[in-house]
Amino acid sequence: MTHRLPTITSLAELAGFVADDVYVRWSKGPDADAATTSRDSLTGVDLPGLSASPLRIEPWWADRSPELWVARRLFDYRHLRDLRGGNVRAWVLRGTEVGRGPDNEPLVRCLEALAWVADSALDECAGLVNAQHSAEWGPLDRSSSGR
Repeated sequence: MTHRLPTITSLAELAGFVADDVYVRWSKGPDADAATTSRDSLTGVDLPGLSASPLRIEPWWADRSPELWVARRLFDYRHLRDLRGGNVRAWVLRGTEVGRGPDNEPLVRCLEALAWVADSALDECAGLVNAQHSAEWGPLDRSSSGR
């Protein structure tokens, strides 16, 4: 079954999806993920769910920009597209947390695929994150860690 999903084209639109049970995931999509779970890349251990980033906004974020919050969620793992191939995309899902992964990320069971995230939203994400001018912050990319 191929999921025909709407496409989120802006951070403002993605911010509209923020909820306690909504996550963003980088993969080949809901069809490819339907019969699998994530795997720990260090040990090869199968994990009990799919690695994903929560879109819910934490209370300490207060009245700060929801667009910056979701930009961070996208930016954290954008390197996965380059690492795993061009057919890896960001997509949004409603899910149930079933555990925590080795990086303390939520592991979820997908209940509903909600939308793809367009390159235009990713470009906006990079622009907003880069506009923060933080020399101490960047994507969670281990391939650039100086191994």
